[in-house]
This record gives sequence, C-alpha cells and structure tokens, in this order.
Amino acid sequence: MANTRKTAGRVRRVLIMLAAAVAISGGGAHAYLLIPMDGAQTDHLKAYGVVYKMVSEGTRVYWLLNYRGGSFVAENDDKFLTVARAAGVESRKISNTEWASILDVIDGNNMEKVALEKSPRIAVYTPTGKRPWDDAVTLALTYAEIPFDKVYDKEVLSGKLKEYDWLHLHHEDFTGQYSKFHGSFAHASWYQKQRLELETLAKELGFKKVSDCKKAVALTIRKYVEAGGFLFAMCSATNTLEIALAALGVDIVDQVYDGDGVDPDYKKKLNFANCMAFENFTVYTDQYYPSFCNIDVNQVNTPTRLPARDFALFDFSAKLDPVPSMLNQNHTDAVKGYHGLLTSFNRDIIKKSVVILGETPGTKMVNYIHGIVGQGQFTYLGGHDPEDYTHAVGDKPTMLELHKNSPGYRLILNNVLFPAAEKKEKKT
Repeated sequence: MANTRKTAGRVRRVLIMLAAAVAISGGGAHAYLLIPMDGAQTDHLKAYGVVYKMVSEGTRVYWLLNYRGGSFVAENDDKFLTVARAAGVESRKISNTEWASILDVIDGNNMEKVALEKSPRIAVYTPTGKRPWDDAVTLALTYAEIPFDKVYDKEVLSGKLKEYDWLHLHHEDFTGQYSKFHGSFAHASWYQKQRLELETLAKELGFKKVSDCKKAVALTIRKYVEAGGFLFAMCSATNTLEIALAALGVDIVDQVYDGDGVDPDYKKKLNFANCMAFENFTVYTDQYYPSFCNIDVNQVNTPTRLPARDFALFDFSAKLDPVPSMLNQNHTDAVKGYHGLLTSFNRDIIKKSVVILGETPGTKMVNYIHGIVGQGQFTYLGGHDPEDYTHAVGDKPTMLELHKNSPGYRLILNNVLFPAAEKKEKKT
C-alpha cells in the first residue's frame, strides 16, 4: 500500500514537471495561486472568503492540511489574484515546479491535499432583528464576505433546512427558558420584548408553550444532521439543544417560564439516546439558578464562575484523519480563552463516539468537539466570541478588522469550508 502510494506520487510529480516544461516553453510558468495560512498571511479571515468565492465559481482549489497552517493552492486565475489583493489577503503565483515541490513535502510528512469541490449553502439560525455582533459566526461570515441566509423556527419547522448544506446555531436557548435570564433581567425592556416575541411565534406555529416549540425545532435539527447536514454550534446552543433532545416529551421548565411546574419524575424520563454529543448529564431546573446543567465546566453565570482558560488544539494525522485535521487547521495550536453562556464541555459526560478536538490541558475542560450522527456531522465550540473575553450584556461589538488573524475565528471558518471538501473514507 505504501509502495503504491510512493509510486503514484513519483508519477504525479513527473507529469507536473513535464507540464511545467511545456508551460515554460510557452511563456506561462505560473500555473497556480498559493494562499499561505501561516504567519505570513496578512488576513486569515478574509482568505476563507476568497477561497469560498473561488470554489463557488468553479476554480479548482486544494486545502493543504498541516502545510503552512492549512494553506490553499488554486489553479492560477489572475482574477482571483486581484480579488485576494483587494481583500488584503496574502497570495502569490507559483510555478508547476514549485507546486511539485510542495506535493513532495506533503507526501513525506504529516500533511494531505484535499480538493474543495462545492461551496456549501449556508443558513444561520437567528431571530429577526438580532444584532450581528450577537453571533460570532454572523460576524465571521460577513467579514469574510461569505453569503448566508437567516432562518428561524418558522423556516426550520416548514422544512426549509433541506435547502442548506451547513447550519449554524449560536446564542439560543432550546429549552424555552429565555437563557434563564429571569433572575437578572426580568424587568429589562429587551428581555420582556424577546419573551413576548418568542411566545407569539410559538402560538403562531401551533404550540402552547415556547418550550414545546423549541423541542420540535431541536428534533428537526437533529433529523437534518441525520439526513446528511453539517451542524456547527457555539455558546448556549450546544448544551440547550442537547437538553431539549433529552427532554422530548418531558417538562423540565419551571413555573416562572411556562406557567406550570417541572415534571417531578423528569430525571427518570430523560432519554440521553436522543442526544448527539452528551450523556448522563444533570439538568438544573431551579427557575432562579442561572445555569442549565453540568455540561458546562466553567459555570460562567453562577457565583462559582471560573476564569476562561486558554485551550490547545490536538494534532491529528492529516492522511489518516482528514476530518479532524481540517477542523483544526490553524497557524497556532493555542487558542485564547473566552466566555459565553457556555464556555467549555465536561469531559466526563461526552459520548465515547465524539472526537475531542481541543481541550484545556490538565482539566476536565473540553472546548471543541466533533461527531457523526447518521449521514451528517456536527461540531460544537465552547464560548460566545473568540475575541470578546467577558461577553457581558451591553458589550461593544467585536470589530474583526482588529482581529484579522484570530485563531478562534479560524476554527469557525474551518467549519464553514469543511462541507466543501472532497469526502474520503478514513484510511487504515
């Protein structure tokens, strides 16, 4: 098997060298465009947008896993060289000879070349009127100039998700408890407005309670993944989605939120088989206790609040494990810590089938995970905004112009491009 691979590599390089000779004789030696993603890159985030646009318009692009921070090489197109330069993205033309040398390096190291085949159709789950800075992914997509549609409960329950390859969930509460903000913000006008809007929408969709509506949405999202969709979630969407799935048909919402009490036998009725990432977790039903469950290690919104800790990305075999390798491409393996309604995941309750992508060493804090459900895949990333440490109500919006090389935002954009990659079976 190894000898066959080496032989194929030699043949490929010979063909490239022959093509290079022909190109040079014709005066066109620069056949490829390199977009480096290591420390040489001037704007990592905009680079993803340039690549997305290339793939959308039919240009052949390769993602070079573990090569110079996950660089990209595309068939040379002067148009996109101009696009990259206009976006402030470092890029340069390379010859067939240089491309052959890069492939030689990739063949001999923990690296891999993956073709990007089709730009994913993207949906962001967000209510109408949500401010862009309330969602790090919306910020990232907007800054990188990657197109997306907004969907919410009405679109999800009407079957619209089948039109999209990639779905993002962020600062959302799928348990129907309005982020458990009652104790702190019950009298705030924005909280009362948000609650009224959610109650009105639930009734329009035929549900008596917001919690019932959100559970139906959560189940629809799981079915979307099972059917082959890609799901990326951050912040409170990660744990509240899992709680809602475990509590299908069970009332875990206290009186102040839905007008009736919690099912006294709810603990026995929770079904963790419905969950995608977690199992055997404890749900906190006290209506005045601001945390949802023990999935979150930091318990950011409680008196026991812990500081956000930096986390480390794992180094995977690009040839044997291309999927986690794609999701972890970065110019550094260390990501600064940051808060949110959920900051990190409790290692003890992560399902064995889930792959851990990043963790805080020496702790139970897992920050970044990936899993497969049916024909689809999901990725969860802890925290709200990689460049907003505190994430407090009323914080000023993050300006990505000041964070062009953010490792945390690169993780988000890795997930955006991930569905575009050629799918290969895991090598053994």
